[in-house]
Order: sequence, then structure tokens, then C-alpha cells
Amino acid sequence: MQTRVLIPTGALGLGFSQEALARGVGMAPDIICVDGGSTDSGPYYLGTATSKYSRAVCKAEWRALMLARAELGVPLVIGSCGTCGADAMVDWMMQITTELAVELGQQLKVARLYSDQPVERVKAARLRALGGLKPELRGNIVALAGVEQMQAALATGADIVLAGRMTDTAVIAAYPLLRGAHAGAAWHGGKIGECGAQCSTNPTSGVVVIDFDERGFEVQPMARGARCTPYTVSAHMLYENADPFILHEPGGYLDVRAAKYMPLDERRVRVEGAKWVKADYTVKLEGAALKGYQSIILALLRDPYYVKNAKIWLEKMHRVLRPLIDAQIGGDYALEFRLIGLDATLGALETGSATPNEAGVMGVVTADTQAAASEIAKLINPFLLHFPLSDSEAVPTFAFPFSPAHTDRGPLYEFTLNHVMPLNDPMAAFRLESGVIDAA
Repeated sequence: MQTRVLIPTGALGLGFSQEALARGVGMAPDIICVDGGSTDSGPYYLGTATSKYSRAVCKAEWRALMLARAELGVPLVIGSCGTCGADAMVDWMMQITTELAVELGQQLKVARLYSDQPVERVKAARLRALGGLKPELRGNIVALAGVEQMQAALATGADIVLAGRMTDTAVIAAYPLLRGAHAGAAWHGGKIGECGAQCSTNPTSGVVVIDFDERGFEVQPMARGARCTPYTVSAHMLYENADPFILHEPGGYLDVRAAKYMPLDERRVRVEGAKWVKADYTVKLEGAALKGYQSIILALLRDPYYVKNAKIWLEKMHRVLRPLIDAQIGGDYALEFRLIGLDATLGALETGSATPNEAGVMGVVTADTQAAASEIAKLINPFLLHFPLSDSEAVPTFAFPFSPAHTDRGPLYEFTLNHVMPLNDPMAAFRLESGVIDAA
């Protein structure tokens, strides 16, 4: 049996072409699947259980998808609600869904899949580290659901499924697997479609349709003029994956070493040959917790002499500042300087040698309290403005782009878990609830 999946975008809140969405709806898909989250933007969103994306934008895009679902009469599912997939973000999406149901006059059955993990459960589990990180059982912890948990939510007969943290791939693979699709193809197609039209020649258009069957899958973009090619499709196995041929998921791994990517025409690609290899059932854990508080201060260097010698200047200033901070403020803190325009992105890995006309110097202060971080930033202030490269030259004057020169960033979060947790029952670490919104 063929299963047609409409994927409107790589993540709710990123945007998609309304024209392309309409074209996708016109192809009568069996389900609409979209991802809602990622760890790409760091630990803050999980640490605070908040969304990276604008609520107004998410609501507008969700409105379009709820209208498409109503027109088609098929399930609409989202995984990793609100960027981080915390329970609070499932509830956040439920609030948006309820508001829209009232506005649109829709009656809906909604299933909610929760993935927050209590510390007691994680503490009792036999965790296996990924990359050697020692687990810290504090802050917010979520488990990444696989296809089994999404399938349980779909089995409730839900019109809409709002899922907590999930693997991007499982959001798409769950329904085709329920309907008898080839296991390797379902997982492989889920990986290729996870970011919507990123597997096409027009990534920003968002919308793709994937057809799954008993042997493979076919993928095509919905934007006018966009194409999927063997290159654009196969290249997506490299995205966020250390191994371009093996992808680990709950309950096994995807092996695409024997996959063949065949163009059907100028726009469509068919893929066959991937294998799904079963393994012990584990779910990946993500954790984020408070690390400290941070202030930043930015100065701009324009003098060619100081721009050319910016690294030497900063090293000297760092040596002078350390004992001053220790003596006058003290406490546990970290001080870092980044040269914007020189090596702020790659640091020691930078290979470029050209000297720019100007450079920004960003001081980053991290301390146990916001008051301490702010005090250190204020201590740094006159040095970033007037510190000379040597004792025998005139005192320079640089530029602060803002007043006050420093900004208190507030709490800083760090990842505390990169581990997998074994489960005898895939649902043992997840909570499923369902109900009806009657706004008709």
C-alpha cells in the first residue's frame, strides 16, 4: 500500500510557500507531518522549556496546516513541539491549537505525547554515554521518542498529534510503517524529508511530498521550478549525521550503503535499497541545566595598528585583568574575548590571514550570579576603551556601539546529558493523553 506524506517545512516557524502547500494538498496526501524542534540553537530552550520560534509565526503556519488537514480529512502530526519538546511546549502547542480550533470552528480529537523524564527514572536506568560525557541529573530532561510512540498516539484516532521530543526521522516514518511500507525505505525517507525542501534545489520553499511503498520511496518538491535530484536527495544523509550511511534511531539503525537514487524525471527521485537493522530498544536523552549568568561587552577597533595586533593586545589585557578581577571582585567566573571579524567563529581553526579594516572585541563574562557578571563587565569597560598595546605609546580610544557598553544576558544553560537509556517497553518513558476540542 502506498502512503503519501506531505511535509510542509523543516520546522514549524521556519516558513514555507503557501502556493507550494496548496499544490501539496492537491496531491491528496494521507498525512501531514512536520517537525517542531532541534538542539541546533543550544541548550537555552530546553533549559527554560521555551520556544526559539515566534508564537505568532507558529500560530499562522499551524493555522494553514490545520486548514489543510480539515480539507483533506487526514491526521496532522508535529514532533518536538516548541523547539525543545518539553512537556510545557506540548501544552504551548495545545493552547495554540485550541485557539485556532475556536477561530476556525473545528471539532478535533487531539493526542498529546509527553517526553519529560523525572530524575528518579533516569537515575535508576543503565545509561550509556555517547561521546564520554558524564551525566548530570539536573535541570530539564527529555527522551527522544521513536515511531512506536507516535504510532500509539495515532492509534487513538487523533486528528492532530502534538508530540514532545522526537527524532526528526520518526515523525515522518511512523505512519508509513503502520501501513506496511518497507522499513528501510520508511526510515530513509523520513531522514531525507526531515527538513522539508532542503533535499531539493529550492530549500526555502519548504514543501515536499514523499510516497512510500513496499520497496522504496519517491520524493518530489512542491514549489514551482524546484527539483529533487539524486545529488540533492542523497546529500541529505550528511545533514546532522556523523556517518553518511548509518543513522541510529530508537530500536535499531538505518543502513543506506546499498541505497540507489534514481531520477524518475526532472523533479522526482526514487530511492530503494536501504535496510533497517533492529537492535536493543534505547532512547536518547537530552538534558539542559543552569550553568551561571552572563554579561557581554562589545568594543570596536578601527586603528590599523590595533586591528593588526588585536590578538597580542587581548592577550596582554587578559593578563592585566585577571589579577584585578580576582582582587576586587573574586568568586568563580570565566572571562573570554572573541575577535569579531578575525577568528570569532573558528578560533584556533581559522585559516584565513587577511587583516580586516576593523574588528569587534566581545568580552564574555560568566559568573555564579548576574550581579557578579555585571560587575566584572563594568571593570573591563575602561580597558576595552583605552588600554594601550605598550606602555610607551599614547592611550588609544576605541568605540562602544551601545550605552551602557555592557549587556546582561541573564541565565546561561549547558547540556548535561548525551546518553541513551534502554527501555523494555517503548512507552515506559512516555505519557500519552487525548481529548476533544469541540469548537464547531
